[in-house]
Amino acid sequence: MSKISNQFAAIIKAKIKKYAKTQKQEQHDEGCVVSVNDGIVIVSGLDNAMLNEIVKFENGSFGMVLNLEANCVGVVMLGNYTNIKENSRVIRTRQTISVPVGDNLLGRIINALGFPQDGLSNIKYKIKMPIEKIAPNVMMRETVSRPLETGILSIDSMFPIGKGQRELIIGDRQTGKTTLAIDTIINQKGKNVKCIYVAIGQKESSVVQIYQTLKKAKAMEYTTIVNAPASDLPALIYIAPYTGTTIAEYWLNRGEDVLIVYDDLTKHAINYRTLSLLLRRPPGREAYPGDVFYLHSRLLERSCQLNKKNKGGSITALPIIETQIGDISAYIPTNVISITDGQLFMVTSMFNAGQRPAIDPGLSVSRVGSSAQRSYVKQTASTLKLDLARYNELRSFSQFGSDLDDETKQILNHGERIMALIKQAPNKPYEEIAEVLILFAIKNRIIDYIPLNLINNFKDEMLEYFIKQKNVKELSKKQTLDGKLTAALLKEMQQFTLKFIKKIPNYDSKQYGDIAKLK
Repeated sequence: MSKISNQFAAIIKAKIKKYAKTQKQEQHDEGCVVSVNDGIVIVSGLDNAMLNEIVKFENGSFGMVLNLEANCVGVVMLGNYTNIKENSRVIRTRQTISVPVGDNLLGRIINALGFPQDGLSNIKYKIKMPIEKIAPNVMMRETVSRPLETGILSIDSMFPIGKGQRELIIGDRQTGKTTLAIDTIINQKGKNVKCIYVAIGQKESSVVQIYQTLKKAKAMEYTTIVNAPASDLPALIYIAPYTGTTIAEYWLNRGEDVLIVYDDLTKHAINYRTLSLLLRRPPGREAYPGDVFYLHSRLLERSCQLNKKNKGGSITALPIIETQIGDISAYIPTNVISITDGQLFMVTSMFNAGQRPAIDPGLSVSRVGSSAQRSYVKQTASTLKLDLARYNELRSFSQFGSDLDDETKQILNHGERIMALIKQAPNKPYEEIAEVLILFAIKNRIIDYIPLNLINNFKDEMLEYFIKQKNVKELSKKQTLDGKLTAALLKEMQQFTLKFIKKIPNYDSKQYGDIAKLK
C-alpha cells in the first residue's frame, strides 16, 4: 500500500512542479505598464523579454523592446499609444521584427514595417526576414572586382565605385547629395541591379518628388522605396534602414546585385539619440549614446561582395551624411567615414557657383573602386585627377597676378575646359562608352582647341558622331585601348575637331593653339 502511495505522491509532485514552471513562464511572458511618455513605455514583469522583441498592448498596438534593465524593460512604440495607461497588460510575442521580402516589393513604396504606402494593393509575399542580422563573415566575402556604373563622369573616372563597396556621400544641406544617389539609381536601368532607396526622416513631399523622378525614368521597375517620414514614430524611423538592408539581403543571398541608398544617416543618428535619451541612457560625446557607432557599423557591414561559394551577390551602399558648415570632424561624420570605403565630399561653394555635381576632387576618395574600374576607363582617366589638382592650385595663385607665363595659361585653360565637361545635368547619366570618349578628348588635349563657350556643343556633337563609328563599337566590345585602336581613334577625333573648328566664325588659332597639329 505504501508503495502505491509513494507512486501517487511522485506523480502529484511532478504535476505540481510542471504547473509551477508553466505559471512562472506565463508570469514572465506578461507584464504591466509602469509609465508612458513620448512614445516610450516602461514595462515591468517581462523578465524573459529579448532585445528588439515585439510586445503587444491591451489596445492592440505593438511596441519593440529596446532597453533591458534589472527590474523593467523600455519599449518604443510602433503604433498608437494614446490609450495606453499605467497597469495596462503587456504580452510578449516571442518574435523580433520581420518584414516581407521578394520581387513583389519592386516598384512599391513601403513603410518601415513593410506595409504599402503608395495606395496600391497589398503586397503578396512568401517570406519574411528579421530586420536585424549579423553581417556575412570574412570567409564568405571576396574582393570588390566589378564596377557599379553611376553614369556620373566625375565619379566613374576619379572616384569609381565597385559592387559591394560602401561609398559615403557627405556635405552640407542643398549641395546635391540626394540627386547624386538618384542619378546612380537611374543609371542601373538594364544593368540587372535592383535598387532600394531608404528615406529617413524626409518630408513626404520630397519622397513623392523622388518617386515621380524615378517613375519618369522607368527606374521604379527595379526599385523599392522604404519611407519613414519625419511625421512617423521615432521607432519606425530608427528601424527603416535595417528594413531596407533586409530586403536587399534577400536578393544578395540569391546571387543578385543590389544598390541601397540611406538618405540620410544623420537624421537616423539624431532620431536614435532622441530614443536613447528618452530611455535615459547616459549620453557621451556631443550628447550621443555610447553605442551610436555600433548603430551604423552593424548596418553598413551588411553591405558586401559575396564569393562564388555563396552565390556571388553584392550589396553596394551609398549612405548620405549631412554636415554643418562643412565640418567633417563632427561625431557622426567621423563615425561613418571610418566605417565606409571612401567618401564623395560635396562643397557648397562649388554648388553655388554652378558646378554640378559639386564634388571636391581634393577631399573625395574611393579606397576600393579603382580595382574594379574597367580598363578603358582607367586608361583614359589616368591624368584627370592630376590635371584638376594643378588647375585648382594655380587658379588660386593666378588671382593675385596678371602676368602669367604660357605654361600656366595652358594649365588654366585646360582645367577650365575639364570643369565645363564634367559638369552634368541632373537625371541624365552617361553611358560608359560616352564617358570614355569624353575622357579620351581630355587626356589627348583635344578640348584645348575649343573655345570655352562652345565646349558643351563640341561634346554633344562629338558623342553623337562617334557613338556610331566602327572604332568606338570595337572599343566598346574590347573595353581596353591598345596602340592600334588608340592611334585610329585619335586620328579620327582630330579630323572631327578640325571640321568643328571650321564652323566657328573668327576662330583665333593663336589663342587656342596651332591647329596644324590636328592635321
